Amino acid sequence: MHIPSPDELRARREVLGIRQTELAERAGISQSMVARIEAGSVDPRTSTLRKIVHVLNTAEKSRMTAAHVMHTPVFSVQASEPVTRAVEIMNRNSISQIPVVEDGVPVGCISESAIVSVIEEQSAHRGHGLAVKNFMEPGFPTVPPGMDVETVVRILQNHHAVLVMDAGIVTGVITKHDLISLIVER
Repeated sequence: MHIPSPDELRARREVLGIRQTELAERAGISQSMVARIEAGSVDPRTSTLRKIVHVLNTAEKSRMTAAHVMHTPVFSVQASEPVTRAVEIMNRNSISQIPVVEDGVPVGCISESAIVSVIEEQSAHRGHGLAVKNFMEPGFPTVPPGMDVETVVRILQNHHAVLVMDAGIVTGVITKHDLISLIVER
């Protein structure tokens, strides 16, 4: 068994975003004991060290990222496509908005409400012949696959969806519905 140094314990705790008080509570020891172990001023019992390592290992395994909750494929349209194509994709997949993507990079989004608004403004009954670019709204925020779910939740409080991008290409999407499903599964 590898015995981690005080610096290794502190670094691992910090990477996982766990405060000393939280680690102490989960391990069943005092916060001052965690501080002294990390400072190297006390040599902990094996049982205490084992508890700390167990908490850190458990926290590392349970850290959920955007890659864990995103879904693929990402349905999208290009700005030059007819709006009827976007409506067709939304209807077929029971979704209310989709990103507008050019060469793998998001440039905006289109939603049912945007389509209805433009049609009302133009007093038109159908969007035939109109391109997606006429209905485009600002795009969804993007996050890397390794972004923690807690941050994604905060972003989704102000947006309908978040796109997951890896190496400059859209690889997944996360919606509020995905997170509700995640909470229900727990």
